[in-house]
Amino acid sequence: MTTRTATPPATSTTDRRPLGVPSRVFALSALPLVIVIVGVVAIGARSYHSIDQNFPGYPTALTSGLLQLVVAVASTFCLGWWVLVLCIKPRRGRGRMAIGGKRELVPALWAALIWGTASLALVAVDSADAAGEPLSFLDRAGAFGYLIEANYLPRAWIVTTVCAFVIAGITLVAIAWDLIAVVAVLGAVGVLAPVVVTQVLIGPNHDFGGDSAIIGTPAFVLFSGVVITTVCRGRILLAKPVAARRLRTVALISGLVVLATDLVVAWFELAGKAPWSCSTGWLFIAKDVLVIAAMLLVCRGRGIRGRVPAYSAALMLVAALALDVVRQRIPSPQYFTPTTIAENFFGFNVTRNPTFWTLVTAWRLNILFAVISAVGIGLYLWGVVRMHRRGDRWPLGRTIAWVLGWIVIFVCTSSGLGRYAGASFDVHMAFHMAVNMLGPLLLVLGGAMTLALRATTAHGPNEAAGPHEWVTALLKSRVMRWMYNPLEVFVFFIGSYYALYFTPLFEDTLRFHWAHQLAYLHFVMIGYLFYGLAIGVDPPPRPLPYLGKLAMILAAMPFHAFFGVIVMTRSGVIAQTFYNYLNEPWMTDLAWNQYVGGGIAWAAGEFPLVIVILALVVQWARQDARQARRVDRHLDSGADTSYDAYNEMLARLGAGAGRTTVRDDD
Repeated sequence: MTTRTATPPATSTTDRRPLGVPSRVFALSALPLVIVIVGVVAIGARSYHSIDQNFPGYPTALTSGLLQLVVAVASTFCLGWWVLVLCIKPRRGRGRMAIGGKRELVPALWAALIWGTASLALVAVDSADAAGEPLSFLDRAGAFGYLIEANYLPRAWIVTTVCAFVIAGITLVAIAWDLIAVVAVLGAVGVLAPVVVTQVLIGPNHDFGGDSAIIGTPAFVLFSGVVITTVCRGRILLAKPVAARRLRTVALISGLVVLATDLVVAWFELAGKAPWSCSTGWLFIAKDVLVIAAMLLVCRGRGIRGRVPAYSAALMLVAALALDVVRQRIPSPQYFTPTTIAENFFGFNVTRNPTFWTLVTAWRLNILFAVISAVGIGLYLWGVVRMHRRGDRWPLGRTIAWVLGWIVIFVCTSSGLGRYAGASFDVHMAFHMAVNMLGPLLLVLGGAMTLALRATTAHGPNEAAGPHEWVTALLKSRVMRWMYNPLEVFVFFIGSYYALYFTPLFEDTLRFHWAHQLAYLHFVMIGYLFYGLAIGVDPPPRPLPYLGKLAMILAAMPFHAFFGVIVMTRSGVIAQTFYNYLNEPWMTDLAWNQYVGGGIAWAAGEFPLVIVILALVVQWARQDARQARRVDRHLDSGADTSYDAYNEMLARLGAGAGRTTVRDDD
């Protein structure tokens, strides 16, 4: 009699057998290389000739395309590895917020170095390629500097190079989890710099295309990065339910964001043409099909289990990265759409006179701030609902303040106020005051960080760190302490006005959609930091006493007044060259618009600060009242004996003085 033993399925042994690193690298690099090489060769000189540009030759075009592929894969791998190590991997123990141990960030370091080196090479290569010149042209005296000045792309690669090497330096010395905030910002700037100055920079509706690319590009990097790095690291990590669940969550959310934003970018770049009528449309279709397939593989059941699904998802995403590189090299139909001067700068026309009725009715959705506002309100309400389900209460006034703050920012950026903020100086100043003062003033009264800590669950040392621990680490980080430094916040809050409007920087921000969106983000953030220190509900890392808060606000008031007066009495017109380019029929008196704008800055800047002072006084009085009630409760309960001890001391002193007087009489 023989005994039969159970035989595991054929895929079980295969799934457990690790795949060597060289095989992984070859499998994930051969396909995108083939796609880019075939794509560049197939495009040939057509894409250059279509925009009346010389063909630099296949060596230059292929070098540019392959280097761009290296940048795309290396940046995706680097940032994906950071997210994998810090957020996907379950981190336990008392030192779970520490990173860098056991050389766990070494792959990210090498990826960052490759990313920076390839970007640095592209400064030279793309300066020639974008100008339609061969690489040999760079040997001529003064050619390199001339080509960099002639095109935005080489300057964007300089920004990317700096970001990549700084990330490499941070990766080399990283010991704390909170550095992810710095890496996230640098990573977003690094991957977006070459995107916002190319396909989505020009043409009608480029504000829609630019905002969608600003949101979708980091989402695509996040989705691709966590999947590719998970596969390269090995699937042992996904055997842990926490890691598998987090991977599915990141993949699902980021994948849906990629698909949604790609629809808008494709609509913009196709300019009314059918997707199947041009190469741009087909490349969008192929990329999104691969993204959908990879998302289904990652999110199905318990995640990517088994060698075939795991590597299929990774190969799909690196192929999608390669298709994106090829698409960026083809002028989209949007390039050939007739464009007005205003559409060239803003993406839309501003032909109507900006009267009060126009500002109320001339709405145009600002996608970036609409998404930020919706996410901010949604997450806050989710936290409130989570607390109520747990039986805890959250003040209704804080919820109302938070929601109203984001509504103010959304209305300002998407109404006629935001539409005409770049075309009329007085409208711009009203817009600036609203998004820099009124919106942040309401937001800081919401206490978002306090809500985040109370709505999330704290985990013990033996449990995997989660959102509660991440928020706590961020609030205690050196980054937050630096951001909330009272002196720095005051200098940035006040100095921003003078540095922006009294230098060429203001005119530069008006010329590019990404630049004035960045300026608007700065307005909101610096206002949030200033009012957070002054009257915020959340305790800052560097709290100020009430007297210090009052002094900071009072010190800010004269600087606002001086700024408004200087603008009103200034002889020259700020950004006059830009406004002359627009030359809209209603732009008849630029000097008067500037005078009105200075008056708005003076009046509207002082009014919120007066409100802040009143709110601060109320908070101060309430704190004193709470302190008095606390002392009274201690006295009534007998817990505080300081007053009794003080009275006893006075009695002893009085008795001693009486005895001394009697001896003197004797």
